Amino acid sequence: MEALGETAEIEHPGLGQIFAVLPMPVLLVGRDLQVLAVNPAAEQFFAVGAGLLTRQKLDELVPFGSPILQLISQSQERGASVGERDVDLATPRGGERTADVVVTPAGDREGNVVVTLHERSLAQRLDRQLLHRGAVRSLHGMAAVLAHEIKNPLAGIRGAAQLLEDAVQPADRALTQLICDETDRIRDLVDRMESFGDRRAFTRTPVNIHEVLDRVRQVAETSFARPVNFVEVFDPSLPSVLGDKDQLIQVFLNLVRNASDAAPENGGEITLTTGYRPGMRVGAGTSSTRLSVPLEVTVRDNGPGVPADLLPYIFDPFVTTKPNGSGLGLALVAKIIGDHGGVVECDSATGRTVFRVLLPKAESEG
Repeated sequence: MEALGETAEIEHPGLGQIFAVLPMPVLLVGRDLQVLAVNPAAEQFFAVGAGLLTRQKLDELVPFGSPILQLISQSQERGASVGERDVDLATPRGGERTADVVVTPAGDREGNVVVTLHERSLAQRLDRQLLHRGAVRSLHGMAAVLAHEIKNPLAGIRGAAQLLEDAVQPADRALTQLICDETDRIRDLVDRMESFGDRRAFTRTPVNIHEVLDRVRQVAETSFARPVNFVEVFDPSLPSVLGDKDQLIQVFLNLVRNASDAAPENGGEITLTTGYRPGMRVGAGTSSTRLSVPLEVTVRDNGPGVPADLLPYIFDPFVTTKPNGSGLGLALVAKIIGDHGGVVECDSATGRTVFRVLLPKAESEG
């Protein structure tokens, strides 16, 4: 057998051609781990031609003890799709490679499975999020200094401006109001920076994420997002997340506010989705422990997208696409989600931006 879409024995007409043009590597693997067929992207990934690949078993192509072998066994046993992030797929020819792996039953009687590889290098993203968290927490000392050295004088400046407002000519009152407005703006900025240094342990309880999203939508629709159309695609059977409800509301309120700001004035749309992704796990920093994060929440807008040069740094403090933004909202999102043991990602292109949050479920729910 050769590449999918050429001589592979695909039962459904046209399916081989579809697989052949897929940009991600796809392999059809038998119950005995024999590689039955591959697409051109898989040939490129493994740096081996289809003729040679289909003469090998998958355990000969991946590192010893690779999680991909367990995923195949789980998918065959359950008859359902399973996946895992940041799987090591280093090969002699291809070098060091990592990918997200999804294994899906092929639906035939032989028990074959379809293995799809998404070379996303989530490990690098997680490492970067650890750096984000470190950078965010490094603001703790700065925030404490700002709170003491700036907020107290600001209160005095604002009070003096209010007293002056009664004594100056009406034409000058706009200046005193400007002083008050600017002191309020600086105070709010310092308040937001203080939140990064909050190291108090928060109480974690099972939280219904749909109740969180309902609250966020209600707040948004009554304040900053009135012209925007909301679309909800929820999985009603989603289990609870173990976390702090107020902090999760803050996370998704920030994400929805960003989506609202990015959406066009006419035809703006924000799509909220939830789903359960069993088997999704991520590495815990430098530890070999892998954490299960099966709860997925996405916030999508139809705005112009994040500039490509800013996308890798979108969760860094003080990075913003808004003319008057502080660049602290998404950094706070990354901190809170990290504190919950989750992951947040951003995928953007012209005409859309998607923030994807992966969270662990409450242990009490199985």
